[in-house]
Amino acid sequence: MLAAANLTVVLHQTRSPDNLGAVARVMANFGFPRLILSEPATYAFRGAERMAVKGEAVLEAMSVARNLPEALQDCVYAVGTTSRTQIEGRTALTPEEAVARLAEQSQRGRVALVLGGEQRGLSNEELAFCSDLLVIPTSDVQPSMNLAQAAAVLLYLCSREGRGPAEAARELQGEPGARMGTVNALGERMRQVLLEAQFLNPQAPEHVLRELERSLLRAELTQREAELWLTAFKHVGRVMRGGARDAPSEEASPRGPNRGV
Repeated sequence: MLAAANLTVVLHQTRSPDNLGAVARVMANFGFPRLILSEPATYAFRGAERMAVKGEAVLEAMSVARNLPEALQDCVYAVGTTSRTQIEGRTALTPEEAVARLAEQSQRGRVALVLGGEQRGLSNEELAFCSDLLVIPTSDVQPSMNLAQAAAVLLYLCSREGRGPAEAARELQGEPGARMGTVNALGERMRQVLLEAQFLNPQAPEHVLRELERSLLRAELTQREAELWLTAFKHVGRVMRGGARDAPSEEASPRGPNRGV
């Protein structure tokens, strides 16, 4: 079951007040309140209220992020939309598969549905920040959809996923999932250490690094596990640079504080 409070809608590089207002209206239609604008192409959105019929509360509560990683930092999972069916190394989900995955991952924490800008959608680099990607099947006559139309299709499916029987809803089990902000910080620390270790090609480190980051997302780490990996890479980096070889702290220990052998 997908709780409305656990889903964030992220609009990346939005430029049209009409589209923003229309998406806010669709979110109100299906009861999803949380909207983030990522790296908007303009901040002149005064006309959005005209299209956001009864969706004004969504606009009033929306936040703005400088870039996509910042918009996703509190999420444990994100799926990005695209009209391209062929992206090297990745397999696109159907809308139904993507919504089922959103519902499943929402048991670990907050999840995100990411829609790209009106002119070009999400680039491969931007999709790399998303755990998965989805394609809405359309005809060859017009393969791309309007931003608000795509949002309507996907949020309708999300709302259906949230209307299952009450007993189907599960509480968060165990420790919370790793936030993507922590995973991104881990990726940046990995870059530094692996470049110093000459594991990555300094002229083109991104390809291998993105594969490593995606494997971390697929591993569905807990927040504590991600923080432990981050602490480990920080320690390795200090040692490689000739820093003090201090013993790991109790908090960084795999056993954790106050646990037996």
